[in-house]
Formats: sequence, structure tokens, C-alpha cells
Amino acid sequence: MKIAAPEILMTTLDSPVGGLLACATGQAVCLLAFEDESGRRGPTEDLTAVLGAEPRPGQNRLLARLGDELADYFKGRLRKFTVPVELHGTPFQVEVWRRLQSIPYGRTVSYEQIAAAVQRPNAQRAVGAANGRNRVAIVVPCHRVVNKNGRLGGYAAGLWRKQFLLDLEARVTSR
Repeated sequence: MKIAAPEILMTTLDSPVGGLLACATGQAVCLLAFEDESGRRGPTEDLTAVLGAEPRPGQNRLLARLGDELADYFKGRLRKFTVPVELHGTPFQVEVWRRLQSIPYGRTVSYEQIAAAVQRPNAQRAVGAANGRNRVAIVVPCHRVVNKNGRLGGYAAGLWRKQFLLDLEARVTSR
């Protein structure tokens, strides 16, 4: 018996850091990616491969909620997203992404600290790779992970965006 693939709806959202491509099932947000990310397979192709369904244009309550929460985040009024997210990856990747969601707003941690927190103290590079595979940008705040020396490190959507997000959160927490 074959299980039916979920319906995935897709929309674009405007933000101060560029257009965002958002996808959600009826249960959770499963993608939030910058429209112009380069250097990797397209985010919707990746999602189709994982979930077995191709996103189609549309809107649902979760995409509307995500849009509202993102607007509040960029205005400095939201520090923790409440929209449910689906995380699809290896057990290690999902563990890293869950750990990212526990990083307090306005704070940063190192790849080394995340590796230690997931009981893999020598896995900094694997943590970096998991960060790079995060399909739900901003909501799963991989931008809050920096090098041990405090430098930004990588960010698939561009270091300028990572810096913008960190600066936004720093301004809000310093009020």
C-alpha cells in the first residue's frame, strides 16, 4: 500500500533581505529559502525529492502565519517563531536543527558548541554541513552559528544576509 504524498503549497514572501520562497503542507512549514540562493540544487527540487510531491503555487493558514511572523520578526517584534516546522534529514541533521532552535534570540554559538551539545565534540564540520542543509532559514536560525573566533563563517544565502539578521537581533536585544 502506497502512502499518498502530502500536498505542498508554495508562495513567495518579501523581506528586507530579499525574496523568500516558502512551502508548507497542511501540517507544517517545510521550506523557507532565499529565492536567489546559488551553489546548490534548487530548494523545491530538494523538497520534492524528500517529500515525494512537487510544490504548487498556493496559500494556506501556515504560510499566512509564517508571513505574519516574519513581518513581526523583521520589525523587531518577534523573538521566537511559533509556526510548526517539518525537518527532514538524517537523525544527526535533525538533532542539529533542533539544537539551532534552542539558541536564544540575539545570541550566537559556535559550530564547536553545537557539536558538543549534540554529543559529537569533534563534529564541527558536520555541524557546518547540517547548517548548510537547513531548509527552513531564519525560523531554524542557522544564522546564529559562528566560528569559534566569533567570525561569521559560511551562510548559503550570503554572509551579508547573515550579518543583517545578527545585527537586527542585536539592535532589538539592546533596546
